[in-house]
Amino acid sequence: MSIIRIEDYLAANARTRGDKIALVAGARRLSFSELDQLSDRVAAGLRKGGVQRGDRVLVFMDNCWEAVVAIFAVLKAGAVFSPINPSTKADKLAFVAGNCRAAAILTQAKLLTIVNDVLPSCPPLALTMVATGGKGEVPEGCVSFDAACATPCEALPREGINLDLAMLIYTSGSTGFPKGVMMTHQNIDAAATSITTYLENTSNDVIMAVLPISFDYGLYQVLMAVKLGATLVLEKSFAFPQAILNRIREERVTGFPLVPTMAALLLQMRDLQPGQFPTLRYITNTAAALPPAHIARLQELFPTTTLFSMYGLTECKRCTYLPPAQLKARPGSVGIAIPGTEAYVVDDQGQKLPFGSTGELVIRGPHVMKGYWENPKATQQALRAGPLPQEMVLHTGDLFRTDEQGFLYFVGRKDDIIKTRGEKVSPKEVENALYALAGVQEAAVVGVPDPVLGFAIKAVVALDGGVALTAADVIRHCARNLEDFMVPKIVEFRDRLPKSENGKIARRQVEAESLEAVQ
Repeated sequence: MSIIRIEDYLAANARTRGDKIALVAGARRLSFSELDQLSDRVAAGLRKGGVQRGDRVLVFMDNCWEAVVAIFAVLKAGAVFSPINPSTKADKLAFVAGNCRAAAILTQAKLLTIVNDVLPSCPPLALTMVATGGKGEVPEGCVSFDAACATPCEALPREGINLDLAMLIYTSGSTGFPKGVMMTHQNIDAAATSITTYLENTSNDVIMAVLPISFDYGLYQVLMAVKLGATLVLEKSFAFPQAILNRIREERVTGFPLVPTMAALLLQMRDLQPGQFPTLRYITNTAAALPPAHIARLQELFPTTTLFSMYGLTECKRCTYLPPAQLKARPGSVGIAIPGTEAYVVDDQGQKLPFGSTGELVIRGPHVMKGYWENPKATQQALRAGPLPQEMVLHTGDLFRTDEQGFLYFVGRKDDIIKTRGEKVSPKEVENALYALAGVQEAAVVGVPDPVLGFAIKAVVALDGGVALTAADVIRHCARNLEDFMVPKIVEFRDRLPKSENGKIARRQVEAESLEAVQ
């Protein structure tokens, strides 16, 4: 049977290597057969609860085995999964649920307080399915995820084609409202196939995943491992680096995706010595370029490990990778287009630019999204006519240049979106949170270069007369109201913010002054 939908990855491996361990999550170890069976049962529970083909289903969970089961269950039910960061606050969750008209939500008992805050303000959900981990009762009106896992079911009808939507993943927009990136089964398969090709992944790989699976870099570790028949070791976070390193040794991990913040933590560990991880075949990095000094130190500590530097964005998952042989010669480059795709730089009229010129990066390939969910204006800005009739290519909004050999270098963003820790942050969304803090009269949020984060979030605020707030007060308020990656790292107080001629806060001037201050 040909693989035409993402859930086929799991069904195929359950048949050919059913007893092999597919997922290690804490103390729980699931074989491909067990993962397949559990997702079948939860899919049946979703169908029984009213979820139909094409419905959108939110997966609001942390990195746990239940989340992996949930993703494949949604796909097997013929629906579209939307992964939601567990640190998401009620207002944003309500917006997402309403925007995509979610039919159901799969969540954990510890997140129910947030879900309950959202339910009155969003369209009625056909189903709220809750995983309790075997602890406590499921509240009235909810369905037990654990009970669904334990309920035998008949095989579900196999429906759909690879052009159906598989995933709706929300990313920050310049208006302050998240945009739903529409990815089909074909999009996901194209991206996963390309990435596993240049990483030379096989079913023998053991992949460590500590990044949130609500973040596409973390999510694709799940999808690629199941595609390959490899083993995924899923951890909650990188909060305790030594524990993760111990886990890498214990599970004989071969692949370790990280971001610059994680690399910086690794390099601060005094006990880390070269050659301690002989099974580790590769490390990947994205979100922001690693500083050359960090690259050199990582290569010293992991002498037998290949380091891949990459660049991507949610709208196509991965854009470029730097062949490891080029790392020493071009440490500042994000490389070339991933296999089966094309990446080039254009001017404002969409014409290709010669090497050395700075312009917008354009991505062409089968991994490019189908658009933003019910947002034609934003879709038209991002997807524009390509070289072939009826073809649409992705205008990334990122400024790049190429060298004489065609290797790409990131220069900056065209719009106000700040890319930090691999996530896109809308300044307007953070500013809205700041204005909700009593005493804040004016606010502007900008990104400032950071060697680890790529860009750090900086809040510049002016207070009402007589109000005394500290940076810690502002950060605590933002932490209560925003996802963790949106919380400002730096807070600067001013008597007033600069204005344009029409009286608006001159964000560009604030940004220029902030950049000048760090140079």
